[in-house]
Amino acid sequence: MTHAPGRTAPAAFTAMSTPGSERSGTTMSVSVKQGGHTSSTIPDEETNVTTTNIYIASPEGANGRNVVAYGVLKALTTKFKTTVFRPAVSNHDHFTPILLNASNAGLGVALSTGLDIHQVRKDKEGSRGDIVAAFNDAMNVSRADAALIVGTDKSHVNDPTAYEFNANIAADLQAGVFLAVCTIDRWPDELKDTVRLSIEGMEAAGNKVLGIFVTGCEPRHSVSVKDTLADFGLPVWTIPQIPFTEASQADAALAAFQANVPTEEVLRAINVEIDFPITSYAFQYSLLGRAKANKKTIVLPEGEEDRIIKAADYLLEREIVNLIIVGNKDAILARGKELGLNYLERARFQAMDDENVLKPMVAKLCELRAKKGMTEEQARKQLADASYFGTMLVVLGYADGLVSGSVNSTANTVRPALQVIKTKPGQKLVSGAFLMCFKDHVAVFSDCAINLNPDAEQLSEIALQSAETARAFGIDPKVGMLSYSTLGSGKGPDVDMVEEATKLLKEKAPYLPVVGSIQFDAAWSPTVAATKAKGNDVAGHVNVFVFPDLCAGNIGYKAVQRSSGALAIGPVLQGLNKPVNDLSRGALVQDIINTIALTAIEAQ
Repeated sequence: MTHAPGRTAPAAFTAMSTPGSERSGTTMSVSVKQGGHTSSTIPDEETNVTTTNIYIASPEGANGRNVVAYGVLKALTTKFKTTVFRPAVSNHDHFTPILLNASNAGLGVALSTGLDIHQVRKDKEGSRGDIVAAFNDAMNVSRADAALIVGTDKSHVNDPTAYEFNANIAADLQAGVFLAVCTIDRWPDELKDTVRLSIEGMEAAGNKVLGIFVTGCEPRHSVSVKDTLADFGLPVWTIPQIPFTEASQADAALAAFQANVPTEEVLRAINVEIDFPITSYAFQYSLLGRAKANKKTIVLPEGEEDRIIKAADYLLEREIVNLIIVGNKDAILARGKELGLNYLERARFQAMDDENVLKPMVAKLCELRAKKGMTEEQARKQLADASYFGTMLVVLGYADGLVSGSVNSTANTVRPALQVIKTKPGQKLVSGAFLMCFKDHVAVFSDCAINLNPDAEQLSEIALQSAETARAFGIDPKVGMLSYSTLGSGKGPDVDMVEEATKLLKEKAPYLPVVGSIQFDAAWSPTVAATKAKGNDVAGHVNVFVFPDLCAGNIGYKAVQRSSGALAIGPVLQGLNKPVNDLSRGALVQDIINTIALTAIEAQ
């Protein structure tokens, strides 16, 4: 993948699709936050704008789209510090500089554009993560209160998937949408069908259309056009055909826009509350923003692994976390230079033979393992293992959390944590949950990594831990205790165990929405739930899926991950006193970035 000049991007994101398109009730309500920056409004007696990211989209290379974008930008700048962002542009883009000249956020072209359109055509799904990263960079630098996001331009290349791409990007950037639809050479019924299908396409991606601009409309047809589109219940504005391809035409374009579209109507149209879908890309970059907002120090014991230092470089460049990298500083930096990494110097490097650190570490380990009769010699031998060494850095307070497992097994990551960090007060076990990022929401799957055959008490604790994990990452938990039975439809000792676990969970957390026992399809799908679990408010809306044993959990998350394309982040190790998280030995660079970020959030 090729990235925007001067911007280092993470590894390609996983392409997404979601099973069960009828699924509802699992989106998260979010305030308007981008890149760690919270949107704000200028007080006004009549207008309280809550949706401040606005996407201009067209189902075609619309005549007049530029006029719409320019006019909406001018309307936004009357109330907000407004930046401009172009997700995908051509090398011959002349319109972005015109928009930037009208913006009041002070950004240049480099930060205001995502990727070249040719790159996007080659890999639309892979490009989405880079575009979200670029947008967040723009918002962070500009400190803008609003963003006008203008979709792809008219092109000589006919790309049938371009509109879907724009819809997905609008969802990723959590933006309300204004449609620009051209009426030239269209009969009223053709215009209406075009608008209907355009709205449906946006809504399928989880977006909300806020208004419709009909371009190329002769003034004498304005009333009939508005009557034709009245059934959609949205503001409709008509704009006559007017050329706007160069800066000299900007004043005329703006005059035409303002003559037909009052500024107060535009601002009123965006005065809405929206429950945005949480796409995988939006979620990943929300992790980075939350981690950066309250920086913590994370230790990486596997400092000589290429994927680890690539992830470290990405995070250090953006100052998202502080990092301690275990290993030989000179060797790691030399390897970083070979890989083209430029920011590793910002890390703290910790050699394992540094007596200034090793001596108190040995003493503390002997103290913690005194009941096991640990000697200094045994402690030094154990601390020759990078996993133990890194864990002790957390114990001694040098770091707030640890991420390992790209080279070492899960057991090698978890064992030191259990021995010296131990579980939280009142908790007896550690469990492993995955954050499963689907097309339009995030769910928690557990336990998929640690406990082989939990009993009812243990399963209830795993469920409670998983609900807490969901809540920590902005998900309002609705728990499903999974089985081959739905509310008594099946019998057997395995069902009895899950039902007992459900009973215990309700006693421990009576406030927590939970259903069990329940089959996966009834937990996932509102349609199936209406038949199998009629009248149950949680069934069909579950977002915390608790599997009855490790076999089911591990198979379940991997089956869903591979068949749906869902992005699996984790496992998050639940129940420890300090955050320690495990990586898959097949982890990609982006997986490592995500895990470090969520570990930092857990430490906050």
